[in-house]
This record gives sequence, structure tokens and C-alpha cells, in this order.
Amino acid sequence: MDRFLSIYLNDQLAMGVAWRELARRSRKANQGTEVGEALTRVASGIAEDVETFRDIMRELGIRRNPVKSTLTALAERAGRLKPNGRLRSYSPLSRFEELEFLIMGIEGKKQLWETLDRLAGLRSRLPGVDFARLIERAGEQRALLEPHRVRAGTEVLQG
Repeated sequence: MDRFLSIYLNDQLAMGVAWRELARRSRKANQGTEVGEALTRVASGIAEDVETFRDIMRELGIRRNPVKSTLTALAERAGRLKPNGRLRSYSPLSRFEELEFLIMGIEGKKQLWETLDRLAGLRSRLPGVDFARLIERAGEQRALLEPHRVRAGTEVLQG
């Protein structure tokens, strides 16, 4: 059972690292704007969540698989090469897609916290982890980005 939990947690850690890198890149590209301010807060929260997740793995005695995290971070970087409607610069499509992907990641993270709390039964093994607060924080992160996602999507998709 712990073998499957170990694989699952390492997969989730790798995805968390990818979302963290995407949030940092998007924050940097939108620096000095309202969306950049929201991304600064969310990027910081995602980085904290990755550290919380690493702490959970340590407490459970689960070793990190550095290959998975490295490959996922490389895949995130490779994703930057996709066409965005501009040859060399950041585009409105980039902003919209980054916000979309971040929200997908935040929803996935919310589901992760719920899974660890309820399905994996880790509440009893990790009494110091406030899963309810982590789930709530994911909701706050989504709420912070959602208006910017809607605005960016409307601008780019409706012209």
C-alpha cells in the first residue's frame, strides 16, 4: 500500500513543481500589472504548498524521486516553445493559457489535499497538517486568478 502511496505522492510532487515553475514564469511576464500582483501571491502560495507537500512526504518517510520532478520541470520549459501567435514575445494568448493551466493545477491541488485527507486517511497519520486549510487556500488561489482568466480569455478569444 505504501508503495502505491509513494508513487502517487512523487507523481503529485512532480506536478506541483511544474505548476510552481509556470506560476513563477507567468508572474515574471506580467510584472507590474494587476494580474502580475495576483500571480505574485499565487506563485508564493504554490511554492509554500510544494514545501508543505515535501514535508508531508518526509513525515511519511517517503523518498523523493528527483528524476520525476526534473523531467516534469523540463517538460514545463519545453511547453514554452509552443506557438503563441507571436514569434519572440509574450502574447495575450500566453497570458490566457498560463492562467487556464494554473487554475487547472490549483483545482488538481485541491483534489490532492482532499484525497490525502479522506481517501488516503492521512489525517490520522499527519495530525499536524491542516488539510481543511490547504483546501481552503486552493480555493482562495483560484478565486484570485479567476477574474484575470476570464478577462484574458475574453480579450484573446473575442478579439
